[in-house]
Order: sequence, then C-alpha cells, then structure tokens
Amino acid sequence: MSTLNNIKSVSAKTSLSVMVGQSTAGGDLLGRIGSILFCLCVTVVSVSPHAHAQTKITHTKYMFHHLEAGEIDELIDYLSNRPEKDPPDLEPLFGLAAAYAEKGDIKTALTYVQRAVDAGMPVERFLVGPRNVLAPLTGSAEFKRFLKEHPAGELLHGPMLGAVTHRSARFWVRTLNEVPFKVQLSSSKKMTAPVYFATGKTSADEDFTCVLEVGGLEPDTRYYYELFVDGRVVPLDGRPSFRTYPRPGEKSKFRIAFGGGSNNKPEFEYMWDTILIRKPLAFLGLGDNNYYNMPEPLSVPRYCYYMRHSRPEWRRMIASTAIYAIWDDHDFAGNDSVGGPQTDVPAWKRPVWHVFRQNWVNPYYGGGDSQPGCWHGFTIGDVDFFMLDCRYYRNDPQGKNPVYTDPTAVQPSMLGPVQKRWLLDKLKASKATFKIIAASVPWAFESKTGTQTSSNLGRRPGLEDTWQGFAQEREDIFSFIEKHKIEGVFLISADRHRSDAWKIERKNGYTFYEAMSSHLTKNSTHPAMPGAIFTSLGKPAYGLLTIDTTISDPEIRYDVVKIDDTVDGTLVVKKSQLSFSK
Repeated sequence: MSTLNNIKSVSAKTSLSVMVGQSTAGGDLLGRIGSILFCLCVTVVSVSPHAHAQTKITHTKYMFHHLEAGEIDELIDYLSNRPEKDPPDLEPLFGLAAAYAEKGDIKTALTYVQRAVDAGMPVERFLVGPRNVLAPLTGSAEFKRFLKEHPAGELLHGPMLGAVTHRSARFWVRTLNEVPFKVQLSSSKKMTAPVYFATGKTSADEDFTCVLEVGGLEPDTRYYYELFVDGRVVPLDGRPSFRTYPRPGEKSKFRIAFGGGSNNKPEFEYMWDTILIRKPLAFLGLGDNNYYNMPEPLSVPRYCYYMRHSRPEWRRMIASTAIYAIWDDHDFAGNDSVGGPQTDVPAWKRPVWHVFRQNWVNPYYGGGDSQPGCWHGFTIGDVDFFMLDCRYYRNDPQGKNPVYTDPTAVQPSMLGPVQKRWLLDKLKASKATFKIIAASVPWAFESKTGTQTSSNLGRRPGLEDTWQGFAQEREDIFSFIEKHKIEGVFLISADRHRSDAWKIERKNGYTFYEAMSSHLTKNSTHPAMPGAIFTSLGKPAYGLLTIDTTISDPEIRYDVVKIDDTVDGTLVVKKSQLSFSK
C-alpha cells in the first residue's frame, strides 16, 4: 500500500513523482514517509561528434573517438598489438569487437566478445554501451543468439548510495531497458517490519538511470536494503547496508575516505575493497575520478564511466558507502583544462555536465540547469562539507585566451562569481564545529612546479593549475574567514599523484591545514615537494579522515592509507588550533 505525500523540490528543473509507504511484511500501512523519485529529464545538447582533429591513437580509452571518426582499420591495428598485462586488460578485446562490428564483420566481432566473456568480462558490458556505437554488434542476430547462451541481467550498474542525511538516503541504478525500479529498506537484516520503500522507473533520456530517495528514516541508524528491478528482487553481493547520519549539530565520531586519481587500472581496482575495510560513512571523489581527457564525442566519457561502474570492487563500495563527487581536469575536458566564464561556451560544457549527473548521486549539482556545475554541500552531525567545482567556470589565469577570459573581472577566477558567493555565504552561516572545504586542486602554493601543457591553453606553468594561479581568489576566501571569525576550517584536495599534508600560515588568523591525496588507483608519479609536513609516495593510497567532536578539544585525524591497508603518514589537528582565541 502507499499514500501520497507532499512533493518537495530536489533540484532545479527536475521531474518528480512520489511513492510513499511504510509497511510491515504483511503489507499493513503503519505510517507516512517521504520517498522521492527523481529521474532527471534533460535534453543533451547536440555537439559535433568529431570536434577533435584526427590524432595518433595513444590509449584504448580513446577508441570510441576513433571509431566515430571512421578510423577503424587504424584502431584494429592498434588494439591488436597491445601488450599483454597481468592481470589481463580486456578492453582491447572489447574495442576489437566494436571495431569489427562497425566494419560489418559480425563473425569476427563475436570471436572477441567470446574471448572477453570467457576471460571474465560481464556480457552486460557490451549492452551498456556506448549504445550508439555498439548498435551494429548488439543489434545483430548473431549477438542475440549469443545472449541466449549468456543471458544478461537487467541491472547493469549500481546500486550507488548517496545524498545520505539523518532522515533520508538516495539510490542510483542503471538498467538495460526502461523498467520499474524499487528500493526497500529495513533496520532488520532479515528485512522484517517496518519496511521503507520508494519506486520509480529508469529513463532512456537519462542513459537508463534513475535515482530514488527514501525519507522518514531514523537518525544514526543502520539500514539494510534490497532492490527490485522490473518486479524481481536483484541478487546483490551480500545484504548491503548503510548508516544514516547523526542529527545536524549533534556531536559524533565518524570516518570519511577521500581521494582523486582513479584511472581505470585492473591491477589496482581492489582499492575499493581496501577502503571498505575501515568502514567510512562516506567517500569523497575529489576529481580525476576517470581519465577520459576528451569531452566529445560523449561516447568517450560514457565509456570510461561504464568501465568503472562495471567493476565488482567499485560496486561493492558504492552500495554501502555514501558517494559524493566533483570533477577535475581529466574527468572534465583534459589536462589542466579550463571551462571559461560562460555557461554554454564552449559548446561541450553542458553536455559533459549532463553525463556527469547521469553517473553520480550528489545532493545537487551547482545551481542546476540555470547555473551548471558540480559544487554542492552536505552535513554530518556538527561537521559541514563544501565540495567545490574548480573547472566549469575557471578562467584563463593569464587572460590571454578570450574564450576562457571574463573581460569584466578584475582578477582571474577558479570558481566563478556564483559559486564563490555560495561558498562564502555557506561558511558564514555555518555553526558546525568543523567546516571542511574540498577542492580538486591543491591549496598550498608549493605543491606544484614546472610547466605542463593545458588541453585548451597550451604550454603553461604548472603552478597556474593550483590555487597559486588564482592567488587573489584564495586570499579573498581566507580573508573572509578571518574577517568573520569563522573557526574550524580544514582543507582537503587532490590532483597531485601522491599524498601530502600541508600547513598554510597566516598573519591575521589561524594556520590552515590541508590534506591532499590523489593516487587512488595508480602509483605516485609526482615527486615530493619541499615544505610539506609529510609526503607519502609509492603504492596507491587514499585519505582517511577520522573526525571526533565528542571530546573536549575536537579533532580531525588524517591518515594516508595504502592499497594494502597500511598507514603511511598521519596528521592530527585539534579544534583549538583552528581558532582565533588561542
């Protein structure tokens, strides 16, 4: 049974429908809870599928760019000569199947499909897409016969948990077809009463995804859940569960994992299982969550998301850990890329933002359709988090390129005026013990040197890509904190392929501390920089924050945790250190 409840706004320009219910195992209605379905109804802006000039094939992740450009024989030659790896990289087999199908050679294409599936690739990978490029294969009679012997499940990706509060949680999935989707929760592992649920339907317009929100939950309580897709319960890896957050303002102790630099590397994908060992409440993806480096054609970023969402290790983590994500350069447009001050210039910005929204489950995405972006905020107990978008409105720091320069601005901006105002207003209004500001690039000026090639600005000093390229805007933020006596600010970041701890000393306020980590699924490739409190190099790692506001002098403990679950560097910062009354 279900009872309609009031519809509340989830995000700008969102199509909503509501199914509300609370029932016992026998189906008796016990109460009313808010359960909100939102399947974002957005029309993807048309862009030229071949906007990038023909280039030498350098990586398998770009293969759909070359396929759509008609460079089929060149791609086959490249993929056929890829060196073998241990564990094996099955993506060349995937690409060869797509390339031969594009040539009309379905028989040869199916030999590569068979090899990939035999080696462990889920057959669903060929069905999820990119669907427009793989249509010659998946639409063939031969492939349909193959599916009869290798049946695919309806659930392709997810579930992904996100936007958890003390009273609600959201769940994201991607399916093969447009089908009904239901999530059912209980505080009992046996799924006995009371049961909370929400229902909806996945949408082809949103790349066959859907997000459901279940409300009316109890604070600081563990809930177990199960999924029903197209009316059938979906077998998941164990009974996934999560914990709702403490009430806003309530003192608590919890863990948060964070990091960037998660290229698709089969040999390091067990990082996601490593993170689960320490049971963080949430994981913050601070950019470079994928390395597609190419915003168009959209088949390239979609393909990279599909790879990650298909990994069993990743699916285990996101099913029971609340996920929050912002992007950086490699999962926005390319190395050291800038978006410029305009909302829809260049033309690829809004479409790649739509793809981002279709693959995450954030509380909101910047200012919605009228002000696209990925910035957002959330609260856990008496800790506020502010996740920044450091790319969409970033200007050319030197003001040389008119496309990426705001002629009305007196200084270059990384955030843009709307997001900057949002951040300052939120900081001023916050009463939390700690305010954690997450950026995708380092706050400390000393973190990066040398020169690098920006994908749309050319050869530039590497320091321009960090906050050093936007020194006055960083100063505006820090001075605002000092002017309004905002205590408890702690900084986190990513981008550099290592893990650091930094302190930024100030003349007119307390010292800011920064935790930086960005080599989740890759070995560190950037050298240690002088001036850091400590640096961790070598094996992949993530940042772990243990936040305790229950003690007399609340603290944040930052540990660098390696992929083998060993700790390699620790920083403890007390609330008294982030205060104006020392």
